Amino acid sequence: MPAATFITSLPRHAEAEEHRILVGSTPASFNDIPPKLCHKEENVSVTLDPPLKEFSSEDGANGTLYVIESFLVFMGPSGRGFQIPYPAITLHAVSRAASGPSIYCQLDDTVGEAVPAATTEDTIEMRELTVIPQNQASLDPIFEALSQCAALHPDPTNSDDEEMEGGDAWNNSNGADFEVFNGDDGEELSEVGRVRSDFLTDARFKPY
Repeated sequence: MPAATFITSLPRHAEAEEHRILVGSTPASFNDIPPKLCHKEENVSVTLDPPLKEFSSEDGANGTLYVIESFLVFMGPSGRGFQIPYPAITLHAVSRAASGPSIYCQLDDTVGEAVPAATTEDTIEMRELTVIPQNQASLDPIFEALSQCAALHPDPTNSDDEEMEGGDAWNNSNGADFEVFNGDDGEELSEVGRVRSDFLTDARFKPY
């Protein structure tokens, strides 16, 4: 099942101020409070590789990105979009490649499915998402909101993989290093996709 799900309406959510008021009102159940919208960015283009069958390149040419506590959502002006659960985002990074600044994400299409024991990381079905905001200054706020929301959805299957070889850098196939934030020096980052990068090239990389 694809990590990204085609949608025609936004999932339930509340703006930050509305969410603050609802939380402060002491509801009968906090489960009744809609997830908070942590960041909204208009004039964004996105690409999925491989693409979603129902979502065309024209749908992703321009729209709005919603970083909600429950899902990462893109919605085009035609009302066609997609949502991604945070456990499916195995990596997210800030790319400043020559092709243009963007948010790069790797998505695990097997999240929520039973994976055969013989399956290795090399055979896991992955999908790539690239988010290109018109306003380049929004890259950092989008990344921070993604990190905060991903931290709300830790992946229990990764509990045995906390230590990775290679220190604080992973390398791509062309040898370009990128920094891994590990929560030191007061940094508060997600358990999923704790990566931020100044990519030296726009080549795709293999982080593992």
